[in-house]
Amino acid sequence: MSKKPKQHPTALHEKEGVSDSEITNTSAINSIKSKRQSQPTTDDLVNAILKGDITALSRAITLVESTNPQHLQKANAIIKQCLPHANKSVRIGITGVPGVGKSTFIEAFGTHLTHLGKKVAVLAVDPSSSLTKGSILGDKTRMEDLVKDKNAFIRPSASGTSLGGVARKTRESIILCEAAGFDTIIIETVGVGQSETAVHSMVDFFLLLQLAGAGDELQGIKRGIIEMADAIAINKADGDNLKKAKLAKVEFNRALHMYPAKDSGWQPKVMLCSALNEDGISEIWELIETYISEAKNNTFFEQKRNEQNKFWLLQTIDDRLKSDFYNASEIKKELSNQLALIESGKTTPFAAAEYLLKLND
Repeated sequence: MSKKPKQHPTALHEKEGVSDSEITNTSAINSIKSKRQSQPTTDDLVNAILKGDITALSRAITLVESTNPQHLQKANAIIKQCLPHANKSVRIGITGVPGVGKSTFIEAFGTHLTHLGKKVAVLAVDPSSSLTKGSILGDKTRMEDLVKDKNAFIRPSASGTSLGGVARKTRESIILCEAAGFDTIIIETVGVGQSETAVHSMVDFFLLLQLAGAGDELQGIKRGIIEMADAIAINKADGDNLKKAKLAKVEFNRALHMYPAKDSGWQPKVMLCSALNEDGISEIWELIETYISEAKNNTFFEQKRNEQNKFWLLQTIDDRLKSDFYNASEIKKELSNQLALIESGKTTPFAAAEYLLKLND
């Protein structure tokens, strides 16, 4: 009895209309899907974060920022385990109007710190599009050198609908970054509204970047931000702009003396810098170190951190109540009806709100 000749696997694939490359691609895709489906446990992520694993840190922050209830539960467990390893960093808030050179400054500043042996995390709060909900600035692409630094971590977060452009979970992200071993946390805010108030409530030092000759040295809208600032740095103080920057420094110094004294006893300083030329960067860091040292010596540092924790307790309760309200099934169903009644003039916004709040009781 004659045996049938064995066919080469390739011949079989070709006979069935499947090529070797398709088989290989399918295997690779299945492998990727398998890896994606195998989610690390809470303990896995925490252990990896404590070892400084950037991938685990990024995954944990993604969970923190998620609106999925299951993700929220997992994120809370991770934060709870990371909390004992946090609170060991210097937290710096940096703000300034668009065009002041925040990204260039942060890259120069962050690089200076990593050269000093610091581990720097940058939490850049991007303003997000009201239409697509995507972030606009793209800070990672703007900090090309710092993003490659092994001692730096940059995390842009779209602000969405949260207060004044501050990402809803930046506070928790700080804790995770500290647990991962980052000793300097920089929070960049968009510089266009109430976001400064929220960022000020989570940092130790608040730096305001300004431009010379922009016509807004003493503009009323900046008053609140200037009052919060622990230092003002006039950026782009180079070339033909240096003379204007020096004049602006005098104006800001005069303005600062008009404001009431800070509880810390600190007198805010005005500095000149050129982030592009990396001039004045080391002096700004030395000023921050001086402030932190003085604040710790007079116990203001610890007092401020405690006040911030109380603020974030109340803020978290507010956020949770708001989230629970809008996610309640009855509210979801009735809200659109009330909006339609308002549009047709059959009820008022106040009556509709009263109705919905009673419905949720």
